[in-house]
Amino acid sequence: MVDNFTDAIALLKADHRKVEDLFEQFEKARGGSRKQKIAHEICVELKIHTMIEEEIFYPAFRGKIEDDILDEAYVEHDGAKVLINDIEASSPDAAYYDAKVKVLSEEIKHHVHEEEMPSEGMFAQCRQTDVDLVALRDQMAQLKEELMEQAKGAGLAPARPVTINPVAA
Repeated sequence: MVDNFTDAIALLKADHRKVEDLFEQFEKARGGSRKQKIAHEICVELKIHTMIEEEIFYPAFRGKIEDDILDEAYVEHDGAKVLINDIEASSPDAAYYDAKVKVLSEEIKHHVHEEEMPSEGMFAQCRQTDVDLVALRDQMAQLKEELMEQAKGAGLAPARPVTINPVAA
């Protein structure tokens, strides 16, 4: 897994593209079981992505980039976690199911934009620090691999419960 990404930011951007693709698949999907399968995959991917960001990536840059950007990212994650938990506890025939997936998609698009904006975005600021992005990639890839294995072992069940970040809550 590590060899596929030049650094930690490349790994995160690849996650972003994968989830964007899954949201597109959801929009085109017909039939409840297909929608639920794609929505579940979106939720698992986002849970793992937020865990590697919150446990490894964001802490590595605390005090090295603008605190406001990190704080906003944690809060955006918390908003997404509420929707993820709602989607996971629901089914395609429930009221607002499609709407919740759509709103989650919009929140994630906004979050990705904030991280990937050229020059002032989070990733641009991170590249200006002395943090070793290759070593960070290795740590993140290891955790991601462990979480994916847990999810697969549980039949794509959540790798760990998603909890609201106490710092941002």
